[in-house]
Amino acid sequence: MYKTTVKIDGMMCGHCEAHVNDAIRASFDVDKVNSSHSQGETVIIAEEALAEDAIKDALKDTGYAVLGVSSELYEKKGLFGGGAR
Repeated sequence: MYKTTVKIDGMMCGHCEAHVNDAIRASFDVDKVNSSHSQGETVIIAEEALAEDAIKDALKDTGYAVLGVSSELYEKKGLFGGGAR
């Protein structure tokens, strides 16, 4: 799994966050997406790393500007996240 963090400019409220989340869900098969207007970012958890150009394309009609994208391997943590048994 991969965690992709997208820095976004222009989100001002919860409705903005929902708009971005909906655009991501419509464009990609994701396990989880969470946007924060106060932090100016969207965090996406997916089976595969998402390409920066594809993310920009998915958000181009939303009115928000993608400032940067970074991806890293993601390992679920917690009770059902795997690990030693």
